[in-house]
Amino acid sequence: MSTQADIGVTGLAVMGGNLARNFARNGYTVALYNRTAARTRALVDEHGDEGAFVATETPEEFVAALKRPRRLLVMVKAGEATDAVIRQFAPLLEEGDVIIDGGNAHFEDTRRRERELREQGLHFVGTGVSGGEEGALNGPSIMPGGSKESWQSLGPMLEKISAKAEDGAPCATHIGPDGAGHFVKMVHNGIEYADMQLIAEAYDLLRRVAGYEPARIAEVFRTWNTGRLDSYLIEITAQVLAHTDAATGRPFVDVVLDQAEQKGTGRWTVQTALDLGVPVSGIAEAVFARSLSGHADLREASRELAGPRPTPLSEEAAAAFADQVEQALYASKVVSYTQGFHQIAAGSQTYDWDVDLGRVASIWRGGCIIRAAFLDRITAAYDKDPALPSLLSDERFAEETAAAQDDWRAVVSAAVQGGVPVPGFSAALAYYDALRAERLPAALTQAQRDFFGAHTYRRTDRDGAFHTQWGGDRSEADAG
Repeated sequence: MSTQADIGVTGLAVMGGNLARNFARNGYTVALYNRTAARTRALVDEHGDEGAFVATETPEEFVAALKRPRRLLVMVKAGEATDAVIRQFAPLLEEGDVIIDGGNAHFEDTRRRERELREQGLHFVGTGVSGGEEGALNGPSIMPGGSKESWQSLGPMLEKISAKAEDGAPCATHIGPDGAGHFVKMVHNGIEYADMQLIAEAYDLLRRVAGYEPARIAEVFRTWNTGRLDSYLIEITAQVLAHTDAATGRPFVDVVLDQAEQKGTGRWTVQTALDLGVPVSGIAEAVFARSLSGHADLREASRELAGPRPTPLSEEAAAAFADQVEQALYASKVVSYTQGFHQIAAGSQTYDWDVDLGRVASIWRGGCIIRAAFLDRITAAYDKDPALPSLLSDERFAEETAAAQDDWRAVVSAAVQGGVPVPGFSAALAYYDALRAERLPAALTQAQRDFFGAHTYRRTDRDGAFHTQWGGDRSEADAG
């Protein structure tokens, strides 16, 4: 077969097929290969008029259809399936060719694969792709890692098929070496977990404390979406809450089983944050909230536990409370992004990636699930000060959270008084208060560790590590 395709896509399920169509729609010739040839034929039969496709039936035929340097996008299940595809195609490639993994791989797997393929003279690009099926087809946010050389070959193509922010900037950039792209995508998904949990808590408060029905709450969310909370997730939340179930005539949200599932990227975010020593309490609470929702037997056994029941508010009080919930939601959202960007910064430092946080915020402005209007301001904050230690150190975000804190505290208090669980709001507020505290009770924790384990402690009045002889004389010794 004559060499003709600009890029090849293997793994033609919905995401892979839509990305292939996206490339073709943007003027690229796309080679196609799938383990099941019928899926390849079906894609060409149904969408062949969208651009230039080259259907192939064997790995050898697929590779032969690609221009040098060959660019091969793998869209299969993360884990062993990805390794199997790499083992299948790597021997057929030549020095300088590029394998791109567009799945939700763990970044440590990506680091291993990049290292192994680099030894074979091949480039491996672990690439985060966010936006779901629609984004894959019409323009996702794209987060590629890998070498600078691979970005030179692949970057213009990814920028062309990516979503575009309102200012026209492509939502794709080179994140950094080896696993940086998949790491940033992982944290993106962790922030997504937190964002969704906070929105769910806001809904629960408006329903159980304010006494609003789903259709009324949908109107509230539509209003919020015209202001600083303008985002994809707020937009679709309003649509979900306004939807009526055709079979029962009931609000759609009331016929959905209240057990949220997860694919694992949020859990990876929390596990990695623990390894890095970075507090991502909001993301962790979102992951745990989904886990708790799935323990149906435990919840059923605990249904009759004592506790208060909220009393619906008057119309006037409910409207005022809704305004307070908006403040709490916004402030908690700022904290979630603060924690996520802190984790990216820590990962960048640990793995020597030199990730540009402003660029990350910039490419999240379009295409991805957490796209939101205030990402423009996050981008501007990091552009102004690339070494910004925290979003809460930015003057404008600090002013907004300060203005929101009274309402934020009132909402958390109302939830506690009414017996409504708000782990996301509570964790975000606790993080905020911990940051601003002059001293934390960690001093006592460290003293306890020295008492039972001789773990030593540092003092406020002089340098060094110390240990107290916790016994009769309680003398202090310099531990060196």
